[in-house]
Amino acid sequence: MERFLSTWVASSVALAFAAWLLGDHMDIGEPSETMTNRVLAVLLVGLFFTVVSMFVAPVVKLLSLPFIILSLGLALLVINALMLLLVEAISDGFGVHFVLDGFWWAVLASVVISIAQAVVRAFLPEGD
Repeated sequence: MERFLSTWVASSVALAFAAWLLGDHMDIGEPSETMTNRVLAVLLVGLFFTVVSMFVAPVVKLLSLPFIILSLGLALLVINALMLLLVEAISDGFGVHFVLDGFWWAVLASVVISIAQAVVRAFLPEGD
């Protein structure tokens, strides 16, 4: 449980950083909402991202292993971008505002999120 919570926190912080860095190309929460509602939106999107990363992404990566090997790992960029677009669709289904401007912005966002998660995880305690 502690690992899930630390991953959720790291994902939420990384998503918020990516949304800030990418500006109009990635948006979490309506700009007209209160700060509390925007933080809740980031936490919900972070929750969706964590669940997708823990349960869906490993299956997709396992099934795509031959393509990952043939592309020397570049297929992982595509998979991570598609997982982020899946989180966008899930968020939309739950009525949470999370918008990416397309596939290539999702690729860039997934790179930024991966780096930001690594930095944030360095400061969080490791869970079992």
